Amino acid sequence: MERRQTAFLFDLDGTLVDSVYQHVLAWHEALEHEGIRLSVWRIHRRIGMSGGLLTNMLLRETGMALDPERSERLQRLHAESYGRRSKEIRPLPGARELLAFLTDAGIPWTIATSGRMETARPTLDALGVDPDKIPVVTRDQVRFAKPDPDLFLAAAARLGVAIEDSYVVGDSVWDMLAAQRARALGVGVMSGGYGEAELERAGAFRVYEDPQALLNHIDEVGGRR
Repeated sequence: MERRQTAFLFDLDGTLVDSVYQHVLAWHEALEHEGIRLSVWRIHRRIGMSGGLLTNMLLRETGMALDPERSERLQRLHAESYGRRSKEIRPLPGARELLAFLTDAGIPWTIATSGRMETARPTLDALGVDPDKIPVVTRDQVRFAKPDPDLFLAAAARLGVAIEDSYVVGDSVWDMLAAQRARALGVGVMSGGYGEAELERAGAFRVYEDPQALLNHIDEVGGRR
């Protein structure tokens, strides 16, 4: 019987790099600039969605109108604020080693992020991933971002693997919901701030603390040492 090829489709922020809270603070600053006051925790619960969907959902909670011009301005302000914080970003424990292991083992992997390349590039640089050499799917390349499945479907297509044979690794419930809709298996990591029970309720069939813990248990999800 022919062995089916396993592939890993990684989220970026909070999954491979410690950047969730920089995004939270950047969105908070952008919203404050527009006179929109929201608690930081409410912003954190939406990180992982596309910027447009995130602002729609946050502003819906305030009852304020959101026209296209204001939405575009908020996303630009977020990108600028996040850029100023990009030097603070570090890879999560075990992230580089996990990607190196998969590469050495001949297991395909890629990155699919709800961020646009403008904000993803500093994070990719911190991780040591060159998007000219490694397939990276960003919000710019798909019609809808998470919790829609488009990012992960596009990532599997870029690798030339079946989505049903892929693991989606992410830190948020939005990753797990998108994985279910794409018909991939979801693997959760708690390094973005969501708890084990939340990730499991959203569809994760395994949950680990961070990339290092996933690497330590890679045989549980089809990675052969």
